[in-house]
Amino acid sequence: MARERLDKVLASLFSEYSRSRLSQWILQGKVLLDGEIPKPKDRVSGDEQVEVVVEEQAQGRECQPQPIPLAIVYEDQDLLVINKPAGLVVHPAAGHADGTLQNALLYHDEKLVNVPRAGIVHRLDKDTSGLLVVARNLTAHKSLIEQLQERSVHREYLALVNGVLTAGGTIDEPIGRSGRDRKRMAVRESGKQAITHYRVEQRYRAHTLVKVNLETGRTHQIRVHMAYIHHNLVGDPLYGGRLRYPKGSTEPLKQALHDFPRQALHAGRLGLIHPRSGEPVEWTAELPKDMQQLLQVLEQDAAA
Repeated sequence: MARERLDKVLASLFSEYSRSRLSQWILQGKVLLDGEIPKPKDRVSGDEQVEVVVEEQAQGRECQPQPIPLAIVYEDQDLLVINKPAGLVVHPAAGHADGTLQNALLYHDEKLVNVPRAGIVHRLDKDTSGLLVVARNLTAHKSLIEQLQERSVHREYLALVNGVLTAGGTIDEPIGRSGRDRKRMAVRESGKQAITHYRVEQRYRAHTLVKVNLETGRTHQIRVHMAYIHHNLVGDPLYGGRLRYPKGSTEPLKQALHDFPRQALHAGRLGLIHPRSGEPVEWTAELPKDMQQLLQVLEQDAAA
């Protein structure tokens, strides 16, 4: 390691922590090189003694613990897997200062204050239900972030879309912020790469249930991509336009579509490499009742 930068050397020696975090500790004087405080860019000669004082630090107190129920699918010393209900915001943002999953996590485990965003490494839209993984320490956080960057986290969704799809396919179209409405995302040449794979699970008279796998994790990716191919999600207020009833719909179907309160999207399967064991792990969550009931009405409509 002679002549290498100290921050790079530390990232190799202490691989459970990110290089940026180690650099921060160097700047805070928590790293000693032969008893002296170095700089991140200092070059090592070889045979020096390095000492790192690892201290957990609260990531900010703006998000307060709140006793919000959590549907915990799995829990160990490194990970939490949550089955998020529709309607729950993942972390505080404009218009949602509290009452979020992050508030609930801090109440469930007060040590999560030492992990960025209480360990949340990916998100689901407010009105999307399903599985979400949380890191319980910095080592697990680094591992999950790297897996997401390497696209090795397997995320599978069930989505109910308008129209009848004849076959599955892949949508490889970049997504960026809409130039006309900052709340919306859109397929744009200047956007970031986004890849969505989908296949038909069940066809109904005027709708299709599709299984969706993501290679990338762009904001609103499934909603934007399915709308792009003119098969927007049922109940999507942002990308679906006004509600239209299929020709010949039964009254129960009209009522069910009118009353469905959200986009019909559920994250039903999540797979990754466990940060501690290095083994692949996977979890599933069945469709929530509101989507199950809507599918039952669709089946009855198709048989009418």
